[in-house]
Amino acid sequence: MTETTDKTVKLTPAVERFVLHWGDLGGSWGVNRSVAQIHALLLISEKPLTAEEIAATLGLARSNVSNSMRDLLTWDLVRRTPILGDRRDHFEAEGDVWEMVSNIVAMRKERELEPAAEVLRACLADAQTDPAATKTAIKRLKDLQELVDTLDNWYEQMNAIPKSKLLPLIKMGTKAVDLLTPFLGKKEKEKS
Repeated sequence: MTETTDKTVKLTPAVERFVLHWGDLGGSWGVNRSVAQIHALLLISEKPLTAEEIAATLGLARSNVSNSMRDLLTWDLVRRTPILGDRRDHFEAEGDVWEMVSNIVAMRKERELEPAAEVLRACLADAQTDPAATKTAIKRLKDLQELVDTLDNWYEQMNAIPKSKLLPLIKMGTKAVDLLTPFLGKKEKEKS
């Protein structure tokens, strides 16, 4: 990437491909393509960019960039960065990819999983008091609620682990299960 004089940032073919692909992935994740492309551009940018530079580089309307920046700021994926002698807002992406992923997971949990878990709890409570609800339906709702609670508890535990210890744990993969095998009961060993 190199800066040109007309406020656009010249993208190399590889960077352009990344920005376009990240935009496509954003659509798969339920994120607006422009938001994802702006995030990609800022993620690989060597310096903070203004909204005007982002708009000119990606060929987006300035208003689209402003709305997208609000989303990215809400998700803590970008931040405003002051530049001495320039009154315009400059933006840079969170450079720590672990922090970036952690912010995305936390926001998705808050916006998607927690409301779904709340509805599940209400459905289970209603089913348990509904004489027409079948035992199968109630059991499966209970099983699903137990799974959601377990995953939520696991997320909270993993979120509390310092990044310096979490990465080695993730890299262990199935080796972690092998280490735990002597501590598991016979029934758990047979399931794994």
